[in-house]
Amino acid sequence: MTEAIAYYEAAIAAAEEGSDSAVLAEALRRLAVVCLHRNETARARALCQRSYEVAAASDDPTSAAEALNALAGFAFEGGEIAHARELFHQALALGGSSLHLRARIEQNLGILANIQGDVPAALEHYRHSLEASRAIGNEDGCALAYHNLGMISADQGLWDDAGRYFQQSLAIAERSGDVHLQGLCLLNRSEVHVARQQYDLARESAERALAIFDKLGARLDKADAYKMLGIVYRETGRFALAESRLRTAIEVAVSTGSILSEAESSRELAKLYQAMGRNQEALTLLNAAHRLFGRLDARVDLVDVAAKRASLEETFLAIVRDWGQSIESADSYTFGHCERVATYALEVARAQGFDEVEQTTVRLGAYLHDLGKVRVPHEILNKPGKLTPDELAVMQMHPVWGIELLATVEFPWDIKPIIRWHHEKYDGTGYPDRLRGDEIPVSAQVICIVDVYDALTTTRSYRPALSAAEALEQMRASRHWWRPDVFDAFMRTVGAA
Repeated sequence: MTEAIAYYEAAIAAAEEGSDSAVLAEALRRLAVVCLHRNETARARALCQRSYEVAAASDDPTSAAEALNALAGFAFEGGEIAHARELFHQALALGGSSLHLRARIEQNLGILANIQGDVPAALEHYRHSLEASRAIGNEDGCALAYHNLGMISADQGLWDDAGRYFQQSLAIAERSGDVHLQGLCLLNRSEVHVARQQYDLARESAERALAIFDKLGARLDKADAYKMLGIVYRETGRFALAESRLRTAIEVAVSTGSILSEAESSRELAKLYQAMGRNQEALTLLNAAHRLFGRLDARVDLVDVAAKRASLEETFLAIVRDWGQSIESADSYTFGHCERVATYALEVARAQGFDEVEQTTVRLGAYLHDLGKVRVPHEILNKPGKLTPDELAVMQMHPVWGIELLATVEFPWDIKPIIRWHHEKYDGTGYPDRLRGDEIPVSAQVICIVDVYDALTTTRSYRPALSAAEALEQMRASRHWWRPDVFDAFMRTVGAA
């Protein structure tokens, strides 16, 4: 880069001396790009702005459009999305007669649209880029367009289209000798094979991609290749190999500073631990991934971070639900209890006006509220008669034991108060801490009231189920156990059903 800068500066000086505006505009723009790579953003923008002014003054619309396209790229990198779009469109209007330039600007507009989640617009721009590249026989431009069309098709689950586009891009990359693009096509095509459950083909493609990235020293791409191999091994039941590859993916991602790759590999490893029944480790990894995705919210160079976080939260729910159901599986009387409590709790939470984060907190807390019962002896859990005082004391320890089991697990949502205090009562007669009134978190009170309702309306080892009317009558008599607003919300929703 040092040599490149020296040559470009010499070219600028010579062009200024010889009054060669075309060379001057080009050299200024190329020097700006190098400065951007060196994180000299202010200088890069100033050079590019001067390139535009020189080209415009000499009535060279194509060169002026090249400068605007570069300025738009700088704006995009700086998070100025609206300004970047405006500059891209100005460049297209000014220099669109050059199909070489049109192809690149349309590609940039497609990337911008895709990042903002506007899939139809992204597809339109990518197709326009492809048309322009085809018209001038620019195979490199076609390969890039095909690759981006494959990526967006894969994001939409259009696996046939994605596979076809990646194959077209790969064929061109092989003819032109673009080895890096070959690796990307192979890696992304392996995702298509996984979606089709063609695991041998997926592994072969990912291994070929890994070999290419290793030769090129492309460490970030290697992390993604290791992640894909881990997914293949996980889906085919080879858990030890899957864990090894996914851990390598995380290590390589950390070494390159790629937050996105680290987060996605952590999520995939968490899914592996879920399949192995290692729920606590899975949740620890998911929490780490959630924090990493949170650090990406301000980034503009990543596609649809919100969707990635939503997918991560779905994985959280799946693991927590599985764990809750595994706790109940040994007891035919309570199986399905956590799922019902979660359903009822969401209705009450919505009636209370809880926001999305609070609703997710209540739902997760519902799935794990009885986690500590795994430490309660089976003969106490399933005793057909009344518990003795000593047995009751053991049973009343399950909220504390639930918190102990989660001591090393952190969550993006504050569910631990629900687990510890879902048996606390508004009048201070609950357990384990005898909290009263507003000392009890409202989320814990929501779980408490629906927990009681489900217990009353389902058959237990010690009594038959009550009808809904009978259960509600008992609950009205005990309404002093709950906050008035929680009781009212319950009666408007679950109680009115």
